[in-house]
Amino acid sequence: MTILAVTGLAREAEIAGTTGVVAVAGGGDGAGLAAKLEALHGDITGVISIGLGGGLSPLLKAGAVVVGEAISFDGPLGQGSKVWPCDTGWRVRLMARIAGAHQGVVAASDVILADPQTKAALHARTGALAVDMESHIAARFAAARGLPFAALRVISDDARHVLPPAALVAMKPDGGIALGRVLWSLAKNPAQLPALIRTGRGSSKAFKELLRCRDVCGAGFGGV
Repeated sequence: MTILAVTGLAREAEIAGTTGVVAVAGGGDGAGLAAKLEALHGDITGVISIGLGGGLSPLLKAGAVVVGEAISFDGPLGQGSKVWPCDTGWRVRLMARIAGAHQGVVAASDVILADPQTKAALHARTGALAVDMESHIAARFAAARGLPFAALRVISDDARHVLPPAALVAMKPDGGIALGRVLWSLAKNPAQLPALIRTGRGSSKAFKELLRCRDVCGAGFGGV
């Protein structure tokens, strides 16, 4: 059994890549991530989109765990939206193993949602609890291959949090952190430092919770 874990950050992939799991990081490059997945071959038995996510529900704080019931993605202008259901059995197993987890729709976006107004609009439109940049790509891949699909996202920035400019340039295509770009953004706008510190604290809390989820879910993250 080999579960494919689709993440955004390399650190998320390091956490997810345990026994029976192959992890692939997208780094915010949707087309590149899709190409990486299409190049995969072998005995893949399930796909999980896993990692940090932005909060859309105002009830969820940093560190809250969201298990997806479905993935909702608004396509390019004029192409409408798409919804992919998550595997019921897999979702039930995740909910049983992760104490305090919330279940609901996870929204997907091709861009980072940086401000509360944009998050609130997406929440009102879709009812989604969280948003990330990889779930639609992972769900599309799983559907094309006829594989069960699950989603598990930990909130790193809640619905009211404004991401500072430095956070928006932090991710490299390989999922690593572009420290030089972060420092350059901070040098140009030192006033964003408090917001960047808050963002870092939220991410640290989310990473700790992601580690807990990995440990309690066991090999393959409860996949089949």
